[in-house]
Amino acid sequence: MTPTTGPRRIAPADDRHRTEHDMLGDVEVPADAYYGAHTVRAVANFPLTGETLAARPHLIGALAAVKHAAARANADIGALDASRASAIADACAEIRGGALRDQFVVDLIQGGAGTSTNMNANEVIANRALELLGRSRGEYAVLHPLDHVNLGQSTNDVYPTAVKLALDAHIAELLVALAGLREAFETKSAEFADVLKMGRTQLQDAVPMTLGQEFGAFAVTLAEDEQRLAEVRPLLHELNLGGTAIGTGLNARPGYRERVMDHLRRLTGIGTLQSSPDLVEATQDVGVFVQLSGVLKRVAVKLSKICNDLRLLSSGPQAGFGDIVLPARQAGSSIMPGKVNPVIPEAVNQIAFEVIGNDVTVTLAAEGGQLQLNAFEPVIHRSLSAGLDHLTAGIGVLTEHCVRGITANRTRLARTVAASTGLVTALGPALGYETACAIALEAHHTGRPALDLVRERELLTEAELRALTSPASLTGLPVL
Repeated sequence: MTPTTGPRRIAPADDRHRTEHDMLGDVEVPADAYYGAHTVRAVANFPLTGETLAARPHLIGALAAVKHAAARANADIGALDASRASAIADACAEIRGGALRDQFVVDLIQGGAGTSTNMNANEVIANRALELLGRSRGEYAVLHPLDHVNLGQSTNDVYPTAVKLALDAHIAELLVALAGLREAFETKSAEFADVLKMGRTQLQDAVPMTLGQEFGAFAVTLAEDEQRLAEVRPLLHELNLGGTAIGTGLNARPGYRERVMDHLRRLTGIGTLQSSPDLVEATQDVGVFVQLSGVLKRVAVKLSKICNDLRLLSSGPQAGFGDIVLPARQAGSSIMPGKVNPVIPEAVNQIAFEVIGNDVTVTLAAEGGQLQLNAFEPVIHRSLSAGLDHLTAGIGVLTEHCVRGITANRTRLARTVAASTGLVTALGPALGYETACAIALEAHHTGRPALDLVRERELLTEAELRALTSPASLTGLPVL
């Protein structure tokens, strides 16, 4: 096999290291490492967040899928011999199965538009493929990270493709979590269907409703977010793979673009993956990430509002609303005996705040792109993947540790409905606005139930009162 230029192996420096060479000179690499010279330099250059690629298995799997598809495509068109292609494909299959994750050691935030991520993957795949060929790590004259693993590719088409595939997998998990929370609220809506309570606007008593209606609204709003997330997924399936550096396809052989997409569809099982009609535009455009970030912000805002409501509705237990009781998860104070806090909704609130802040990061990073490439896709990926991970985990915790265990304070709700001047609104059409207003004000000032005042003045018969204040009349629900 013909020796290649670029990173090459030199004799071991000692038992613990091997020496590799790149364009900047010699680099000592741990002898047992599957990564190589470029990765070692990147680790030294970017000690930024302490969060490495190993923390993002979806991205590692997506990178391996892209490299796997590329090897098969290059073999199909005669650009890569069968032996090397098979070794690369087998190494990628192992990595997709979870192997060698600890070898992806580059920080998630890095300069170079993701080059260090791509090279980390190239080197790990190359060295594992060399082992599968019966050779030693670092024997790049036999199988090279760039000339063979990265053949027909550039960071500029590999990295955004892998990011899109990884985010698609994250969204699938978030959709499962959202569906679980929605179903939990639907279950509670049915459980609380007969529980009358006072609805509130601007934190003041409004008109009666059922607790089931309140929880049903939570379920509906989550269902809408499931739809919005499902709508953004196909936008991630338009890829610039095959465009190489700026979308012109330089160094990719004829037929590669079509074949690599065919193999990627088969490997991922995503039949809707397609090549962008304009690879130059697709290489510089990150609009889909902005759109996904906006949808995640929408999910976060609405989820946080639900958590705010749960905290308000459970406030007390004596001096607050006290409509519902959240499951007690832990002691709430180091000084106040018996205090229990709504810690689960509070935690999810904080996740929502993070996602909303990440949207600003994604927006600025997208706007900061210049000419034929956006150099800031690493922070875009980190922001979106973190938000998706944290939302998925937070929603799961909210479902299992909070919503499923919520109970209604039925006695207190019945008492507040009976005492509330909000009942007078239901009598307005029969009494007239002025009379109803006078009754409401007197009830408020005297503390007497409004219905007692109506009876005392004989403004309505008992039958009329029962009809106007029945649960069906008050809530708009059908009479069963």
